[in-house]
Amino acid sequence: MLAIIRYALFIILVLSCISAALYSIRARRMPDPADRGINLAMMNICMGIMLASLSLVCMFLFSGSTLAVIVEAAFLVLGAFNLFAGLRSRDYYKKLKNSPSSS
Repeated sequence: MLAIIRYALFIILVLSCISAALYSIRARRMPDPADRGINLAMMNICMGIMLASLSLVCMFLFSGSTLAVIVEAAFLVLGAFNLFAGLRSRDYYKKLKNSPSSS
């Protein structure tokens, strides 16, 4: 059972890393600021998932020292913050894109 969890977390880690790279490339090629913001927000969400899964993989793989636990906890908190900030930004840019322009 633990092996299945490890493999699932590793697959999530790889997929979120690839997704973050693709959203980053897509965001840099967008001419519209609202579309760019949505893609950057999605990149933040993917990076948050990536950091959280990385910390969970390390927690399951290594029985660690105090320093390892502190670093894993820091990655988990940073991942949760990235996920939250990405969701907030995505909401903001979706509303900005759907609202009628004032000019």
